[in-house]
Amino acid sequence: MLHEVQSAGKSSPFTWCKMCKRLSKAYILFLAFALGAMTGCVISKWLMSGIKTWRWSNPGSLSWSESPSKSEKYAKNVTVQLSVEPLYSDKPATSCKCYRVLSETSPLALPRMVYQNPDLLRPPRNDVMILTPWLAPIIWEGTFNYDILLEKYKLHNYTVGLTVSVIGTYVKLLKKFLESAERYFIKDGKVNYYVFTDRPDDVKALDLKINRTMKVIPVPRYASWEETVLGRMEVFTNLTKLLLWNKVDYLVSMDADIVLLNHIGVEILGELVAAIHPGFYRSSRQYFSYERRPASQAFIPKNEGDFYYQSNFFVGTVPRIYHMAKACHKGIMVDKANGIQAWFHEESHFNKYLVYNKPTKLLSPEYIWSNSLGSPKEIKIKRVNHGNKNE
Repeated sequence: MLHEVQSAGKSSPFTWCKMCKRLSKAYILFLAFALGAMTGCVISKWLMSGIKTWRWSNPGSLSWSESPSKSEKYAKNVTVQLSVEPLYSDKPATSCKCYRVLSETSPLALPRMVYQNPDLLRPPRNDVMILTPWLAPIIWEGTFNYDILLEKYKLHNYTVGLTVSVIGTYVKLLKKFLESAERYFIKDGKVNYYVFTDRPDDVKALDLKINRTMKVIPVPRYASWEETVLGRMEVFTNLTKLLLWNKVDYLVSMDADIVLLNHIGVEILGELVAAIHPGFYRSSRQYFSYERRPASQAFIPKNEGDFYYQSNFFVGTVPRIYHMAKACHKGIMVDKANGIQAWFHEESHFNKYLVYNKPTKLLSPEYIWSNSLGSPKEIKIKRVNHGNKNE
């Protein structure tokens, strides 16, 4: 009897096996569920806590540069940078600002303003065209409310790049140009000046307003004036790609022989903006200085074209300016290889591009006026004097 009791107190492999068999299937399922839940929780927190640069392997996809944190969830204005991987290696990555609005009061809403009520039956100007057939506005004095446009500009806090090319003796015109720009160009706005020159040592320092900077960028020295003019599109192609991408929101290009006489503000900003040539705005297309030789890449048939644009004042986003300059430069190089030079050099290629890539906004001749053209009644204000080397 004693031997039986002692044997019963001992555990054997057979006993453990019987105990395991007594565990129910419900306990096993419970343990599996608990383990799965814990694993899923850990993975979820890892994904949400620290996504800094999540990129798809497929080029051309969007990517977040930083995920919002919990503290940003109820922020009035949160800016998230998006980068776009280029589909082609010769195009730099682009980015845009996206605003997440989660508060009851939208940070992008205009403030309360008092201004004259627009009248649908009384257009602001009835002496000039103010809208193109493709619904792009033409900016004339009296056709816009600058206070409203300025408030929209302030909400987005845009940075504008103003480029000026001073090659050779044109460097002597730079000081006058910059002084007039400081006085009249987008007052109180954030502006970066980019001076393209083959004589960087001759560019003098200038006292600039707050929120304004100047960068001198050396460019090649060409053998002739024609090559200098034709080379501008090559310079724009390279510099927009290498230096200006993601540095500014809008890019404005002006010639150094322009002197600003009155305010030029945020009304000029747009995706692709061209200025109507003051010498042709009264003419029909048959009298435009288009390139009419079919052998040239700048060729425009006589039954095509809308306006004649001047290439010494244009505006746009950096990607659109890059695309335009690259297309013009390509046409110039093809013509050069074929021994052809367009009638009005890069301006001919510029106009060819705009025939098939319509500008989203047009600037009236008052933005590129010359005092030598007099004072016609439709020009309510002369915003610049262009072409006077002695101004």
